[in-house]
Amino acid sequence: MMINSIYDDYYEYLSREVITPFYSKRLNKLKSLKLTDVLKRKNPYLFKAKNIELAGELVKGIVDAFLSSQEETIFGDLLEGFAVYISRRLYGGFKSEFKSVDLEFERNGIYYIVGIKSGINWGNSDQVAKMRDNFKLAKNLLKQGGISVEIQAVNGCIYGKERSPLKTNTDPEKNYYKYAGQDFWQFISDDDNLYREIISPIDHEARQKDETFKKAYVAKVNEMTQDFMEQFMTANQIDWLKLIDFVSKRHNV
Repeated sequence: MMINSIYDDYYEYLSREVITPFYSKRLNKLKSLKLTDVLKRKNPYLFKAKNIELAGELVKGIVDAFLSSQEETIFGDLLEGFAVYISRRLYGGFKSEFKSVDLEFERNGIYYIVGIKSGINWGNSDQVAKMRDNFKLAKNLLKQGGISVEIQAVNGCIYGKERSPLKTNTDPEKNYYKYAGQDFWQFISDDDNLYREIISPIDHEARQKDETFKKAYVAKVNEMTQDFMEQFMTANQIDWLKLIDFVSKRHNV
């Protein structure tokens, strides 16, 4: 009964604080999308190399690419909030203000500082080194602030797998654990099945909200396709030179 009660609470949070704002933010991003704004950030040579000749195909491709780049960040941030919520509910955890740290909580005599990312391949070596530095700084500041128990740094990843969690360094203060997917959600909740339970409320809420988004998506692609045809088509063919000039031609001084 306790597990069901917790899951009900989690489901309500996911519906209210993850899925609903995700679709709202996603829809707002879509509605604000302008053809000329997104074309300026795309590689016209790539489109030509892929032999794209249909205006609708080109426009759909840039809309999909734009949305995909936005969605990973938006949804990752919202699920980060879910992880913080679970920790707060179970252990009194809270959102951290330290750099590279999103969550702090104490459990079983260990004080955890947790930096949360979406997938396991989130950064290059310089970015990982910076995270290590920030973990060390956070540990020192916490000790100065009176934390006397062991402090462990964790890089938590919402999805993926990590076979060797402990990441060592020549400086032990820069050691950290990397937990991903099932291991991350188990670490946060002490529930080995939570990583699977999350999908149920996401599926239910997404089915309800996706129809509205699909209608707006079709309308936006059609609107932008019409704009593209008016601006970058000649004799019913894509005018590649005009498109390349728009993206890359220098401004006259």
